[in-house]
Amino acid sequence: MARLFIAALVTETNSFAPFPTGRSAFEENGITRDGSAADPAGPLALFRRMAEAEGLEVIESISTFAQPGGRVVGEAYRGLRDAILADCIAAGPLDMVLLQLHGAMMAEDEDDCEGDLLARMRNLLSDAVIGAVLDCHCHLTPAMVRAADCLIAVKEYPHIDFAERAAELFTICNAARQSKMRPVPALVDTGMIGIYPTFAGPMRALVDGLHEIEQRTGILSATIAHGFPWGDTADTGTRVLCYADGDAEAAAATAQEIAASLIAARESLRPDYPDIATSLDRAAALEGPVVLADHADNPGGGAPGDSTFFLAAVLERGLRNVAIASFHDPAVVRIADDAGVGARIAVRLGGKTGPTSGDPLDLEVEVMAITRDLAQMAIDVPYSMGSAVWLRHAGVDIVVCAKRAGVFATSIFEDLGIRLAERHIVIVKSSSHHEAAYNPIARHTWKVATPGALDLDFTRLAYQRRARDFHPLVDPPPPAQLIDLA
Repeated sequence: MARLFIAALVTETNSFAPFPTGRSAFEENGITRDGSAADPAGPLALFRRMAEAEGLEVIESISTFAQPGGRVVGEAYRGLRDAILADCIAAGPLDMVLLQLHGAMMAEDEDDCEGDLLARMRNLLSDAVIGAVLDCHCHLTPAMVRAADCLIAVKEYPHIDFAERAAELFTICNAARQSKMRPVPALVDTGMIGIYPTFAGPMRALVDGLHEIEQRTGILSATIAHGFPWGDTADTGTRVLCYADGDAEAAAATAQEIAASLIAARESLRPDYPDIATSLDRAAALEGPVVLADHADNPGGGAPGDSTFFLAAVLERGLRNVAIASFHDPAVVRIADDAGVGARIAVRLGGKTGPTSGDPLDLEVEVMAITRDLAQMAIDVPYSMGSAVWLRHAGVDIVVCAKRAGVFATSIFEDLGIRLAERHIVIVKSSSHHEAAYNPIARHTWKVATPGALDLDFTRLAYQRRARDFHPLVDPPPPAQLIDLA
């Protein structure tokens, strides 16, 4: 019986974040050996179901993820990496390995954690087929591509297609295991750095084009790796990875074609979001709900989640009927919890992590609601925000949580009793992941170029490892480069 090994090690590193990612960040979300059962809609569960349907034996190692933050503490990364490798050795002969990784994980002493893990796994398993499903905000490095037989990143941002991409990965790798298919990669660097939501605009057409390209004879997979601009590595940037069945020239030509389309659309792909003042002026003239995204304080990109810039502007204007979520401020949650529902208390909210968080706000608030386990639904699986409170100050409803995470579900308001349909302005600390849930309920919605940890002016980012030869710093960018994988 053929044997499949599965594991998940996921986090995204913002090397400009003012705090490290330690082992506790993974423990907060669980380090489990039954990830396929814990997340029945996730890639590991899908790998298991497809494997068992094919009659494969499944060996499962650890599954864990941490909210994006600063570099992972070296000891924490090595401990998790080595646990997966030890399980791999203990499992005995393996025919296939399928992993869920992010692709932009950086440790104190390792810029390419996924490349390191995959290379070590390849050294252990020279004959096994190795594949991984990735976040599209990955640094797609030559080391990763060389070590794996197939890498597939999600196509959509927000990431609603992990199941589809995981299924493709299993199908390709299982066919390679049976010698029915020989995936040959080509990796092309576009010379661009950017952020590319896919639900609308020019990126929508580019992603739809990927699906059409994959229908061509011999083309197995086409991936646009957006890259993660706030991770400073030599490989940071937008890249294209294509696999063809035994045909290196077809893979290279296809990857070059996609890269050329991205480069041609580079100006229309650049983020062009209004600032806070412009957004509040515009929202005042519109019928609500108006949903505004605090782009730079998105914990899903490694931001602290306690930035006060947007809330301070709302209060300065005296706006009412506004709701905002969610502040990561465990101290305020504890104080409000102790005071109880109905209490009127003084709190010092936010602004605690560093300069990108702004100044703390001293507020007199009423405690409207308390919960010990506020959940957001992520593809039918609840994600706990821990203890949370609804505070009201001067007609503004504020959600404060004990756990740090971006906003992606309406339940973060609704489950506390805040009815979004009744609010004029709704502010979410998110870049794009809120769109799937919030776009349907918003009369108007846009992203706001706020101050904070996710600066959208990539020319200002203080890169030390990434060469400063990228678009938009340089226009036109250097010619698309086919990267040597030999």
